[in-house]
Amino acid sequence: MKKEFSKAERTKQFIVEKTAPVFNTKGYAGTSLSDLTLATGLTKGSIYGNFENKDEVALAAFDFNFNRVTNYIKERILKTENAIERLLVYPKVYRNFLTIPFLKPGCPILNTATEADDTHPGLRARAAHALSFWKTAIENQIKRGIKRGEIKADTNPKAFAVIIISLIEGALMQAKVTGRPTELNITMDFITQLIHDLKK
Repeated sequence: MKKEFSKAERTKQFIVEKTAPVFNTKGYAGTSLSDLTLATGLTKGSIYGNFENKDEVALAAFDFNFNRVTNYIKERILKTENAIERLLVYPKVYRNFLTIPFLKPGCPILNTATEADDTHPGLRARAAHALSFWKTAIENQIKRGIKRGEIKADTNPKAFAVIIISLIEGALMQAKVTGRPTELNITMDFITQLIHDLKK
């Protein structure tokens, strides 16, 4: 049975969906109230009638952006059973991030962590939680692959997850700064090889 949302819930969701790309592109400090009213077409009163303040909108926008990326990757991972193929989804998706509209502004974790590490404890905590979630997801895929006999038994899931994420985020940062896919492609080729080398 489909859940019915109240008008207030629908308005909140509308505000989050419209402002999420703005926050991911401009950052928390760079996003003004006029950016929010422009993105939504709503008045200041209407926005703050649904959210207590800009912080609350920013936190909801971060969750929306991160969930969107997570669901996009999860959908592709679940299309295959093989652990190696599942891990290869990461370089396949991130190789094209400059051409995927909602990923183009960059990774919400990287964007948020870079800006909010010292200035916004709430956003920093959200980014830390999202990073931990991502690490665990990769670790679980590796553990699953070892159990199924698809990945070498001596693979260290935790170390591999840290390395993969570090490589992806570093490549995204370079691609975002330069606006070109060169370093991104080099890194994704390297990650692809690392994953193939896990095969039992």
